[in-house]
Amino acid sequence: MRRILFVTLIMFLLLMAAVYSAENDTVQPIFSNSKYNNSIENYKIITEHFTGEWQKYGEPFTILQKEYVRKIYFWILIAIPGIFVLHYLVIGPKKFPHEGNKYLVFTVFNRAVHWLTAISFLTLTVSGLIMIFGKYFGGGSLVRTFRFIHFPSAVIFVPLGLVMLLMWLREMIIAPGDITWFFKFGGYLSKKTENIMPVGKFNPGQKSWFWLGTLGGFVMAYTGYYMYSFAASTDNLRIYAIIHNFLGMAMLIMFLVHLYMSLFAIKGSLKSMLTGYKYEDEIRIMHCRFYSKLSGKDCSK
Repeated sequence: MRRILFVTLIMFLLLMAAVYSAENDTVQPIFSNSKYNNSIENYKIITEHFTGEWQKYGEPFTILQKEYVRKIYFWILIAIPGIFVLHYLVIGPKKFPHEGNKYLVFTVFNRAVHWLTAISFLTLTVSGLIMIFGKYFGGGSLVRTFRFIHFPSAVIFVPLGLVMLLMWLREMIIAPGDITWFFKFGGYLSKKTENIMPVGKFNPGQKSWFWLGTLGGFVMAYTGYYMYSFAASTDNLRIYAIIHNFLGMAMLIMFLVHLYMSLFAIKGSLKSMLTGYKYEDEIRIMHCRFYSKLSGKDCSK
């Protein structure tokens, strides 16, 4: 644990140094440039600084923000839960009697990191959505309050995300058969639990969420910092906002998937992240290769 915390601290300091360096490289003085001595040239420079290159980034940025971003987020919030309701009604959840031996799968440290990261991520998600749909919440002080909450939540999320990245890095590496798992949806479109495809401690869907949530989260934090501080040129701010918005869509989808799988699709899944234990019958079916490693038994029996 000490090694993980030490490496995390070093990576966090390097990340902060990179942000500081990038900020100093990006922000250029406007008014102190002696090259522009007359008022017309100064006016052009000031205008370009504040508006950027309109045809290159300004116009597509405005179209995306005005016509697509809010609508896409809206349909994600409607369509993804709708698909899950349909899956729950047609296919149904995976249920297990939860009998036999129990195995400790998640340590206290694992669970603490997971839940603290989850709380900061949930705060980021809710506050971000309220900013996107701010006009429907009356705008004003409510949106400003959640904008104020959004930034410190990201500051908390980044070091926790680094700890999580290091904590589960080895177990989240893509393994042979993971691509095939995606083509068959891991067997989750079947009503029979026996059709679940064999995986290790984490299935490829969980791995995808892990990489997107950690590495994608760092990109969100980087771009979000500039959007919050305005410490970049107008064109760069537009690019950062586009990355932030569309990466946020992918993370929102995967977050909703994670919620559905842990709360509804697999009965008892949430409890394992609270107590740290999983029952033998569930591990044997849902994490066949991990079960063989834990018990030394063949998971097909």
